[in-house]
Amino acid sequence: MPRTRSVLWSELKLGVVAIVAIALVVLIIVAVGGQAGFWWQRYPLKTRFESVNGLKNGAVVRLNGKEVGLVTDVQFAGPQIEVSMELSKDVRTLVTTDSIATVGSLSLLGEPIIDVTASATGTPLPDWAYVKSGVAGGPFGALTQTATDTMKNANEVLVDIRNGRGTLGKFITDDALYSELNAFVLSASNVTRDLNAGRGTLGGLLKDPSAFNSLKASLDTLNTITTKINNGEGSLGHLLNDQKLGKSLDSMSASAEQITDRINRGEGTLGKLINERQVYDRLNSLISRFDDVADGLKSGRGTMGKLLQDQVLYENMNQTVTELRNLLADIRKDPKKFLNFKVSIF
Repeated sequence: MPRTRSVLWSELKLGVVAIVAIALVVLIIVAVGGQAGFWWQRYPLKTRFESVNGLKNGAVVRLNGKEVGLVTDVQFAGPQIEVSMELSKDVRTLVTTDSIATVGSLSLLGEPIIDVTASATGTPLPDWAYVKSGVAGGPFGALTQTATDTMKNANEVLVDIRNGRGTLGKFITDDALYSELNAFVLSASNVTRDLNAGRGTLGGLLKDPSAFNSLKASLDTLNTITTKINNGEGSLGHLLNDQKLGKSLDSMSASAEQITDRINRGEGTLGKLINERQVYDRLNSLISRFDDVADGLKSGRGTMGKLLQDQVLYENMNQTVTELRNLLADIRKDPKKFLNFKVSIF
């Protein structure tokens, strides 16, 4: 009987060891599987990238930042890299035809992983379906892309500068611009030297106390005049500050507006002259007659026209006037010669 008990105890020890070993294996599998669970709790998917940045089997697969699977295989598919992965079946409804897979990173210098975006639209992907790939996202992917874009833009700027494009490029490569800038700096230096020496108007103003005093006196005078205007002194001050004058100007403006309204309505002589057609026609007819008379005088028609245009008639009238003037002169000299009266009764 004692021997039989010993055999049973040895068998019991073997069973305990086996149970512990199985438990350890299960723990190892769970530890390796991580959040994705056991193999029967995962389903396979694929995606393709131009570059995977050193992605390896066993890399983490995250969905919106949460670990949901593992990378199972990384192989070439032509020029691209095909990545096989297994995701937890619990997120099957979140990984759809609108989801995008990108190569991310656990940290700025960490190992690469796969980031998948969850989508509320689209159709859930079946086993071994391909997830659309995109540009690396996430904080580190965005930082990397920003740095890449910045370096690209900086390189383009340097190329433009070397080729002389833009203001900075011309400034660096254009010898004429350099010469002009050098001449400008030299001129500025000369002007500064003249100012320091007191030459010129500005230099005299800076160095000569009398010029400064004159300018200060002018400013004081201007300040005094402005103060008087603000206080209503003088003609300009009254014009700006006198309320009665302002009311008079307002009244004058109102009167001018009333006169303008009366003229527009055709009231008064000026209003009728501007608005009545009959008055306008009469004035137009009168002006036309004056034009006819002027044309007649210019062409020599009528007595006045002949008097203005006929040279012979002008000379005859001039001669007649001359003879009359001579006759009057003779009469004044000897009136008895022309005024001789004889009275005879028988």
